[in-house]
Amino acid sequence: MRRNLDRLANETFDLLIVGGGVTGACVARDTAMRGYKVALVEKGDFANATSAHNSKLIHGGLRYLRNFELGLVRESLRERRIWQRIAPHLVRPLPFLIPLHGGSRKERVTLGAGLTLYDVLSYDRTWLADPAQRLPRHSWLARDKALSEEPVLDRPDFDGAFKYYDAQMYSPERLALENLLDADAHGAALANYVAATSLLIRDGKIEGATVRDQTSDATFDIRAKLTLVSTGPWSDIFLDAALGKKTAHRILRSKGIHLVVPPVSRKSALTVAANGGHFFILPWRNHTILGTTDTAFTGDPDSVHVTEDDISEFLGFINSHLPAARLKRSDVIHSYAGLRPLVDEGTGDTYDASRRAELIDHKDDGVEGLYSAIGGKWTTSRDLAEKIVDTFSAKLGTSPASATKTSRLPGGAIDRIENFTAAQKRNHPDLQGIDHLTRMYGTRLDAMLAEAGNRPDLRQPLGITGDIGAQVLFAIREEMALTLADVVTRRTGIGQLGRPAADVLSRTADIMAAELNWNAERRTREIDTVTASLVVTRP
Repeated sequence: MRRNLDRLANETFDLLIVGGGVTGACVARDTAMRGYKVALVEKGDFANATSAHNSKLIHGGLRYLRNFELGLVRESLRERRIWQRIAPHLVRPLPFLIPLHGGSRKERVTLGAGLTLYDVLSYDRTWLADPAQRLPRHSWLARDKALSEEPVLDRPDFDGAFKYYDAQMYSPERLALENLLDADAHGAALANYVAATSLLIRDGKIEGATVRDQTSDATFDIRAKLTLVSTGPWSDIFLDAALGKKTAHRILRSKGIHLVVPPVSRKSALTVAANGGHFFILPWRNHTILGTTDTAFTGDPDSVHVTEDDISEFLGFINSHLPAARLKRSDVIHSYAGLRPLVDEGTGDTYDASRRAELIDHKDDGVEGLYSAIGGKWTTSRDLAEKIVDTFSAKLGTSPASATKTSRLPGGAIDRIENFTAAQKRNHPDLQGIDHLTRMYGTRLDAMLAEAGNRPDLRQPLGITGDIGAQVLFAIREEMALTLADVVTRRTGIGQLGRPAADVLSRTADIMAAELNWNAERRTREIDTVTASLVVTRP
């Protein structure tokens, strides 16, 4: 996958996508697979914001049942199974426990009924060839059984827990990237660090956008018959500026923070009800993700970050409802914040706001052929993309069918994930992080390892995460990584558990500097940027 700016500047496309998060990535894949000419530009790196800064869940949305959004839940559960099938290395089952307290029979009956409905709506959860990917129905665990599985649930009024299953992404960034890799393989023209600065509009019809290459400051036009803005929390801001007026559809931005700490639970995730809401305890890469908050955000989306107050308040909130966790400020090794772009229905309530998605046709704003995608969630992004491209097909006068629900992603051609992992361990006994690498690359693992060539040093660990030097070269040569942050925080796991040790950043930067001909000043600047970005808080 290469940045081909010549193609972007000199061809006319059927569709231009502005925004390289998961929605844009899935639309690019679907559009390219149907044989259309599609271009995508992203002002930063792919999947660098909302698409990365989330709870890493592929889930049906159990709590949406209380709003009677049965259609959204069913859609989400169907899409959960599709992600498990097309990307089994990156999406796996995850058991959840929901603890109950105080002996309320009504609460137990109500939740049990909701979980029964969840099971009914996920009737296809076992329709997977790989037994390891099939999800059991829910069950009730009495107090002693639940505590034997997860002692952290212990408190005097604990009654027991319901157990149910959803799925978890090992790396949202890489799952989005694999959609882009597939789009590229089917002819899409993609580029990160290319910002759309204005829209090309003539006689009320969209003709594409003027863009700036952030690496050279060069500007050029991209011509397209249709344009989709999929910039998440920035969508209405971008459109208002591009059209010179306030557009009809608005976004409600919800800030969610996550904290990474040492393991809190053993194997299960915990969904803990609290003060009319809930929080998650999520096992991930031998650590725990604590998530998430849900508060309205009205500032500049580029400024969102985790504050010291955020951390203090969230830890206190969790400890008050899960006292056996005994979490301390010193336990927090990493934090991140993201913004959910929700459809604004005028209530101002972010927690109960629907996670549905909308495709907006901006003909009401005076422009033909201009669309934006707002709302939605990670789980349903593939389905949203299919519906978007169905709409565009009608506009373009053809109607090829989508194949994304059955076509596996580039690393996902795996029939039995446990057999595949065992085979990789036999084939690569020298790699200490083979489990991690298998999860990150799937069937692309050997192609990545080939970058090591005859250099044993590139097969040696970079820090404690299981990542190796060959990944750095692979990220540059095959995955459009341009900066140290791209490699450390998105293409690999080097920086996903907090700031790496100084020697790890130095070794990683050395590999990149040699490959990209960085001088000493550029190398130092890249290290400083990553170091500053991976602090646990900012003032």
